[in-house]
Amino acid sequence: MKESHYQSEINSFSPKRIAVLACGVLEEEVRHYATGISKIVSIRVVDPGLHDVPERLRSELQTAIDEIEVGVKCDAIVLVYGMCSRGTENIFTRKCRLVMTRAHDCITILLGSKERYAEYQASQPGTYWYSPGWNKHMNVPGKERFERLHQEYMEKYGKDNAEYLLETDKEGLAHYNCAAFVDLGVGDSEKEARYCQDCAQWMGWKFMRMQSDPQLLIDLLRGHWDDQRFLVLEPGETFSLSMDEKVIKAVKVGEKGKG
Repeated sequence: MKESHYQSEINSFSPKRIAVLACGVLEEEVRHYATGISKIVSIRVVDPGLHDVPERLRSELQTAIDEIEVGVKCDAIVLVYGMCSRGTENIFTRKCRLVMTRAHDCITILLGSKERYAEYQASQPGTYWYSPGWNKHMNVPGKERFERLHQEYMEKYGKDNAEYLLETDKEGLAHYNCAAFVDLGVGDSEKEARYCQDCAQWMGWKFMRMQSDPQLLIDLLRGHWDDQRFLVLEPGETFSLSMDEKVIKAVKVGEKGKG
């Protein structure tokens, strides 16, 4: 693996034992790149379906952190998440450090930097992102999604209501015009990319395959935490949206960020 070009900026805190708390969307990538990192003592994966209910995601993550601090001897807990509709905001540790990538969502982790993500969002604002984990766990737009929804709505609400609800769902996606696939080279990437391309064709969107960079995830897992890409929190600190290029900032538990 290549050395990070952020080496000279790495935080002086060097953890001996790291516990990883990751979203199921990135489980395969986390387990792949965690292989051989001896300081990782625990990997815990959380249900990716919790993205749909930010308050529940926050509660589940806090419970997981509390349990890790009681049951796992570690110096830091690494959170393999982005802000995720602010569903990770305000979680905290009581004994060890908590490390968060400066990221709005997991696409930043897949692309390799928040700058690349911001650039693509600005140049292609109608982009819906696909990845192997999203294809597997989430109800991504495409033929299969609408077939499942149609069946579900028919069973619950009848034919007429089902057609109306499907149209409403499609209208909610009307501002998208591009399906972008990004992966970190884990698993059957070609199969997953073809699935994304099929979804794009069915939706009438253009298709793009984006180049990924695993270095951000690798450095997160290895404890190479520079301030430009990561936020290292002390016990009793949490993070909130910073409304600037750093994405998140540290605040004391109980305080509210002011942007």
